[in-house]
This record gives sequence, C-alpha cells and structure tokens, in this order.
Amino acid sequence: MMNKFTFLAKGLLLYVIIFLIPSCAINPVTGKKQLMLISESQEIAMGAEYDPQIVSSFGLYEDEALLKLVTEKGTEIGKLSHRPNLQYHFRLLDSPVINAFAVPGGYIYLTRGILAQFNNEAELMGVIGHEIGHVTARHSVQQMTNQQIAQLGLVVGIIVSEEFRQFADVASQGLQLLFLKFSRDHENQSDKLGVEYASKIGYDTHKMADFFNVLKKMQLESDHAGIPTFMSTHPDPGDRYNKVNQLTDVWQDSLDITDWKVNQDNYLRLIDGIVYGEDPRQGYVEGNAFYHPELKFQYPIPGGWKLVNSPIQVQMAPENGKALIVFTLAQQNNLDQAASETLQKLELTVLNSTRATVNGMPAIGVLSEQVTQNQQTGESTSIKVLSYFIEYSGRIYVFHGVSNGVDFDSYFRLFESTMASFNKLTDPRKINVEPKRIRVKQVQKVGTLADVFRGYGISQNEMANMALLNNMELSDRIERGKMIKIIQ
Repeated sequence: MMNKFTFLAKGLLLYVIIFLIPSCAINPVTGKKQLMLISESQEIAMGAEYDPQIVSSFGLYEDEALLKLVTEKGTEIGKLSHRPNLQYHFRLLDSPVINAFAVPGGYIYLTRGILAQFNNEAELMGVIGHEIGHVTARHSVQQMTNQQIAQLGLVVGIIVSEEFRQFADVASQGLQLLFLKFSRDHENQSDKLGVEYASKIGYDTHKMADFFNVLKKMQLESDHAGIPTFMSTHPDPGDRYNKVNQLTDVWQDSLDITDWKVNQDNYLRLIDGIVYGEDPRQGYVEGNAFYHPELKFQYPIPGGWKLVNSPIQVQMAPENGKALIVFTLAQQNNLDQAASETLQKLELTVLNSTRATVNGMPAIGVLSEQVTQNQQTGESTSIKVLSYFIEYSGRIYVFHGVSNGVDFDSYFRLFESTMASFNKLTDPRKINVEPKRIRVKQVQKVGTLADVFRGYGISQNEMANMALLNNMELSDRIERGKMIKIIQ
C-alpha cells in the first residue's frame, strides 16, 4: 500500500511535469532562454517572504551612516544593472560571520563581519555589484530550480529522517538559501557583473580583486557556528585575483572616467567603532555557562556540548547528534497558554505535566512524545521531549530537551538539571560586558606595520590576523598620517 510520503513525492513530481517543466524564461543578463520554475513575480514574492525570516534569525546591525552609503550606492548600481526596474533592498546583519549574500527578488545582505573586513568603499561596491549580479542573472532562482528537480526523488527520506527539525528552527526557506552553493560559472559571471556595475559608478575594482585575495589568504572556515562564510557559499572560480584585475583593465579602458574612486579614509571613518566578533550583549559562553546580560539570565551548558546562539534561539547538542536542547522565547506571555499552544503546534502528546518553581520562578514541566508509524512495515518510531516553561521578568522562556525514544532516558537527567538551573543573572561582572570593536587610528610615527601595532599594544600573536584585517603585510612601511584598523 502506498504510504502518504510516497504519495506526496509522486504528487509533487506530477505537479512539476504538468505545470513547471515547460516554463522557460529569458535570462536578463545573457538574453538566452533557460528552464526556470520560478517566475519574476514569484521571485519577488519569495524575497518579501524570506526577508523577515533572515532578519529575525540574525538581527539587524543598527548603523544609519553605513546603511545610507550601502543603500544609496547599491540602488545606483541596481538602476544601471540588467534588471533596472527591480526594487533592491539592502540589510546590514548583526553577525560576525564574514559574508554577503542575496536572495531572490533583490534583497542584498551584508554582515557586520564583512563590513569590518573591508578597507575602502571600492571593495564594498565590488561585493555589492557581485551580489546584485547573482540577482540579475537569477542565479539563486536557477539553483533552486535545479535543487527542486534533483530533490523530488528524496522527499520521502527528507521527511522521515529529520526527526529533530521541528524543534531547531532550521526549516525556514529563507535560511536554506544561505546554504546554496553557486557554481564556478555563476561565480565567474557575478565577478564579471560586479566589475561592470561598480566600474560604471566610478569605483576602482582592482580593490575588489584585492579583497577576494585577502579572503583566500584568511582560509575562512567553511562555517561559523553553523552559518556559512563567503568562501563556502561563493567558491573560488580559480585565479579570481588575476581575472578580476583583467576585467577591471578592460572596463577602465572603455569608460570615460579618469579619477577612479577608492575612498579609503572615508570608509574607515564610517566603520570606526563597528562591533567586531561575537557581541556578548546578545549572550555569551564563559566556562560551562551561558549568560545573557541584557535579559539578565543564565543557565549551564552540558559538558562537551556545542552551542549555537542566534537572536531567535539557542541550540545545544552533543557531537553524536543523539540529543538536542533548544532554548527560546514563547510568543505568549501566559504560562499555561504558552505550554498548551507550543505543545499543540509541535504535535506532541503529553505524558506528564507538573507545576514547579525554578529558582523561585513559576514553571511548568512537561514530558511528551511524538510517535510515527511506517504504514508499510507497521514499525513505530518515537521521539521524547522534556519541556520547561519558565516565567521570568514578564516573559515565558522555553527549554525543549529532545531525543529519540531509545536514547531519551540516558539524557533525561542532563536535560532536567540544565533546565532546573535556569536562574536570574545579577553579577555585575557578567552583566557589564562590552564587545570588541574596530578602532581606526591615524599613524603618528613612520615605521613598519609591526612597529605601529606594537605602539598600540598589539600582542605578537594577534599581529598576523590584524595585518589581514588591514590587507597589509607586517613588514609594510607605514607613513605618518595613514589610517589603520586595530581591535580593542
């Protein structure tokens, strides 16, 4: 007998065959026809839907002057691009990860991590042009089309295997777009478009080549706390530095511009004071505890578990992946309502519910499960969940400890001790923490970059990374009056 997952997969496949496969569109950049399952109007609607998901997951970095520069210049690039009638939207994300990305419909995102890494406006404009190139050439939409076709046969496996997915907030389509890897052809095309667009508004895109070269030297990890970096979502198409420089020469020879903009000092003044690295005010780990100085709470972290912190939730898990603790904030502000509606939304069957207090705060503890049955074999599988709903300072905080039915008992005590240790944070030393920031200094004495760093008290083991931050070598001679970045 056909089970519901097989039926779903075949239904989706039939939908594609009947309605989607015949859909061809003209690529705005190449002028050629290509198979496209998503129309422009659908693309714009998708962007509008995904944008709030991405913003809520990362948070916005508030900097009016930086946002004004990005928006004004980005809009100028958009109007001379291959899709001038598309409305472009620009967001600065509160993330230390070095990345920039676009989602369908003209939404461009830059993290504060990549903004801190830029050393001039020309680098910034090259990357904005590159991301707008992904939009104008419809690369994300094409990747989604390819993925939809390739994954239809895997629908059954995806639905069955991701048993913890509903608890960890990773199902949003907007966030999944961050993990789409572009092809080398797409990267080559976006590099070409980025050079074209930024050159046309007068910027020296030799600096774009320099920036890509720095990222390659940095050997960025494939991800940072589960979030991809620029080099993992934008694979190097090979010899990018020389290719971008060659493209720049071609455009600079063809355009009637003699004074190509770099605007280094202006950009450095704009990012003076930008938060660098993790912002402890949004929660931080110290020892075996998680502290949130703004919301003033703390709780322990199980030994050896990995933690990922985002504005919408904290996830903790052991390396073997057999358990998960999710900590988040309920939408409701009534304890009973929060427990009832959350468990109902997660489709959990309550096994036991108890009123309790957690360090003097009203709480509800709930043990529940979710059982699924394979209609072909008749075999049942289950996951069990221990949830704590805790009322504190006008909010309802929620813990979910999740494991499969076989392993749950071995994690139960650990779940319970973590949740029951949630407490108020009152220690001023834990509350009054400040993030590291980029500080821009004007060099007062001629010397090597290493000499300058020593003058500002930079330790030897920090110098190599700080030299990359400035796109310089420690042996470079620095003249008086030059502006450099340090971290304080």
